[in-house]
Amino acid sequence: MTRLYYEMPYEIEDILAEFGYRLERSQVNLEQFQGLVPGCDRLAQQLRQRLNYVSLSSEAARRETFIAPIVMDAAEVSLAQVRIEYPLNVTNWLKGTLDYYLYQGQQLLIIEAKQADLVKGFKQLAVELIALDQAEKTDQPVLLGAVTTGEVWMFGQLHRSDRLIMQNTKLYLVPDELETLLRILVQALS
Repeated sequence: MTRLYYEMPYEIEDILAEFGYRLERSQVNLEQFQGLVPGCDRLAQQLRQRLNYVSLSSEAARRETFIAPIVMDAAEVSLAQVRIEYPLNVTNWLKGTLDYYLYQGQQLLIIEAKQADLVKGFKQLAVELIALDQAEKTDQPVLLGAVTTGEVWMFGQLHRSDRLIMQNTKLYLVPDELETLLRILVQALS
């Protein structure tokens, strides 16, 4: 059901208000992992080469070619568990499948893959963060999620105590900003 929010013609602020949350947009400096991120240069080179051979005309192609390798590298560095197509059922209005659900101890992160539309994709991500907020018993005060086309990544944060969704206006481009992106993903799980 959370996937249906992607298709709704309503403004994201109106949808979030129905759940008792509000939205702010701002450029947020996300914390970055300071340790070693092995294989980053190798992965960036592979992603550049794949652009020559793979048509990214479907969400599945983007997920398999760009997103999954990044998710797996972040999981390996942070020792996080990865769930792909993870079902989440909170209520009749908050249920669906998370494309990627990563967790390490009390830390968790979700990633939503989209073919092209980050604006609609962020709407879906915001609702998924709300569902996760209600479903997961974690002490994590801020839940982090990302929506991505594979080449472009946008982050969102759910500040639990304030019932606030923060949409980061800073976009991260892959493969050019891959190391920064990986450092953010790993830090979120550390």
